[in-house]
Amino acid sequence: MKTPLNHTMLFDFYELTMGNGYFQSGMAAQICYFDVFFRTVPDGGGFAIAAGLEQVIEYIQDLHFDEEDIAFLRSKGCFDEKFLDYLRSFRFTGDIWAVPEGTPIFPREPILTVRAPAIEAQFVETFILLCLNHQSLIATKANRIVRAADGHPVSEFGSRRAQGPDAANLGARAAYIAGCSGTANAQADQLFGSPAGGTMAHSWIQMFPDELTAFRTYCKIYPHSATLLVDTYNVLHSGVPNAIRAFDEVLKPLGITKCAIRLDSGDLTYLSKKARKMLDEAGWTECKIMASNSLDEYLIRDLFLQGAQLDGFGVGERLITSRSEPVFGGVYKLVAVEDKAGNVIPKIKISENPAKVTTPHFKKVYRLFSNTDGKAFADLITVHDEVVDENKPLELFDPDATWKRNVFTDFTAKELLVPIFQGGKLVYKQPSMEEIRAYCKEQIDLQWDEVKRFENPHNYYVDLSQKLWDLKQELLKKQR
Repeated sequence: MKTPLNHTMLFDFYELTMGNGYFQSGMAAQICYFDVFFRTVPDGGGFAIAAGLEQVIEYIQDLHFDEEDIAFLRSKGCFDEKFLDYLRSFRFTGDIWAVPEGTPIFPREPILTVRAPAIEAQFVETFILLCLNHQSLIATKANRIVRAADGHPVSEFGSRRAQGPDAANLGARAAYIAGCSGTANAQADQLFGSPAGGTMAHSWIQMFPDELTAFRTYCKIYPHSATLLVDTYNVLHSGVPNAIRAFDEVLKPLGITKCAIRLDSGDLTYLSKKARKMLDEAGWTECKIMASNSLDEYLIRDLFLQGAQLDGFGVGERLITSRSEPVFGGVYKLVAVEDKAGNVIPKIKISENPAKVTTPHFKKVYRLFSNTDGKAFADLITVHDEVVDENKPLELFDPDATWKRNVFTDFTAKELLVPIFQGGKLVYKQPSMEEIRAYCKEQIDLQWDEVKRFENPHNYYVDLSQKLWDLKQELLKKQR
């Protein structure tokens, strides 16, 4: 494998100008706290899925400026020479907390927090956001599609429509975390272990003198994984009949009964019903019917509502680009600084748009689980020094009627943000892809079905502790 590109310079230019300004103003060592959070769930869903932390970790560990970077910055003519010299030995020395990949996440709660000297905290903003925004977006979309498939396998087919190589590879990674069975992208398998698979294109069939010869040849070469694309010419008049004949002539003498056909165009409900009947009547009851062609969660759900006889799906552009809502919208905001004595001083950003008013302070996020059914019912954001007492009743605002409080008892509280870096050192034991994938499925299973609805999902509780609420109101009053 080639040495990966050093991404240190992948940041917004203003992060450099601010860094230079902090350096010259004597603020380089000022400890700051920044939160990453998002404001709305894509597609109006009930929750999103966190992904991309592994790439954040790799970036932080390799954060450094090469001499060619220094020379480039010098050529801009706006940076102090002492600042450029400081960059030669630059490394990340701060702390990072984050929710594990695969965690269901909700608007306005921190999913990653950085505590670091001002220059360091500012430099990492862009890359952290692009990692978390992209993969969380694709994981969220992929999981919606997987849930619509209702237990039938979904393979990610979108590489050729992705916005570049990284989007193809990391999108396939995020899709696998979120429940896709695999990918058509061989490099994603090589890099991340997302199982790659594939069969044939229409060009394979067109290369042969006739469809039957193409099918026979493929079955001879791949007898144990024969999936035949049956819509190159005519699905019902040639595609399925020729597939049955190839199965009969090549697979049946070998005692092989497992095979598949794929539909890539036309009325998938109608064609799958007809194809299923033809296959069953020919004795190929174990033959699976796969479908592709511009699918998403809504189309897959409708196919099943119409009685489609389908066993699995390949989903491409609408997954890998999250075509219905292609921006996740995560942001990176200053929430606190430390004074010379180490006291945490909360900071707030105010806006004419209430949704853009930030929640100040260094914080924790607790997920609350009912001891009755084990389901998650709320997230509580607290000041960093607060501990949720599971033995006391807890009052939370109703998200659908903020004037009303609901009281909860008999619950278990779990902190979501876990230490990733401490003093610039990685302290997080990184899970394998299979572990992340299993964790994601487990955590989604802990969400209420009402939260999983595609339309008008239940509004999940995300509330502030009384201490944090009061502090926020106090800072708002000071700014009036």
